[in-house]
Amino acid sequence: MTLFGDPTVWLPLAFAALMGISILVYVVLDGFDLGVGILLPLADEDEKDRMIAAIGPFWDANETWLVLAVGLLLVAFPVAHGVILTALYLPVAVMLIGLILRGVAFEFRAKTSGKQKLRWNQAFFAGSLSASLAQGYMLGLYIMGLEHTPATIGFGILTAACLTAGYGLIGAAWLIYKCEDVLQLKAIRWARTRLWGVVMGFAAISLASPLVSERIFDKWFSFPSMILLAPLPLMAGLMLFILWTTLQHLPARNDKWSWVPFAATSSLFVLAFSGLAYSFYPYVVPERLTLYESASAPESLFIILIGAVFVLPVIIGYTILAYTVFRGKATELRYD
Repeated sequence: MTLFGDPTVWLPLAFAALMGISILVYVVLDGFDLGVGILLPLADEDEKDRMIAAIGPFWDANETWLVLAVGLLLVAFPVAHGVILTALYLPVAVMLIGLILRGVAFEFRAKTSGKQKLRWNQAFFAGSLSASLAQGYMLGLYIMGLEHTPATIGFGILTAACLTAGYGLIGAAWLIYKCEDVLQLKAIRWARTRLWGVVMGFAAISLASPLVSERIFDKWFSFPSMILLAPLPLMAGLMLFILWTTLQHLPARNDKWSWVPFAATSSLFVLAFSGLAYSFYPYVVPERLTLYESASAPESLFIILIGAVFVLPVIIGYTILAYTVFRGKATELRYD
């Protein structure tokens, strides 16, 4: 029986791909608006409104991809869902509180002024920072096999800091693309400083992933795999070079290259995610449960897939529509 003829093989693989794409799109899209929230205290009061305007039409739609990813994990891999959320219960709770706080602060800051607006700006920053740190910590523990030891917790803290720096970088890159004048110049400086945190995160994850598992080590460093996989680190190095070089030469005349930092940073996230996906396949819970062992029954997966075929184009459609309608430089954020 061929690969696509056996539903116990291709259905779990299809849902793993859908879940992976949803997580990747979430990290890129919600990553930049989380990053803008993290950078908020560095701006002047009048600049903060422009920063919020740069993410205003997009931020709540971006979080749809997180809901989709968690929903797919629940319905397609219920056993893995239970194991992962049990191990990560506290950081998941912190992340959800942070996302809720961001949503409330986003709406209330637009309805107030003076000290009250200052407090809501601080709440927006706190929600963005806590959600980013929680996601980075969860990534670190996941790489370490969801084990809770002093070493794994320390690695989780490191990845929390590095992912937060990564969100700050992609947030600054988005502001470079969406803003002008003094705020754009500040965003360029913010991006330059946070680039080093991203480099550190890449190095830490690249070193830790093979060391935590002999299987992952063999997948990367056995022959001919190491030759076939060489384009991934080479492309990552090229993107880092392009990003660093572009940041040194911005702003350009007529705002010519303002889109390059965001494109290069997004490409780095895609390459990093691709490396992690290759490292952990076919496990959905590292070294414990494969996606085939933890998948729901093929009959259930097929029915869910039919629903996904209708839902996913709608999500993609309104995402493209939002980014098309609100393209160009950010303008004043208004609610009237």
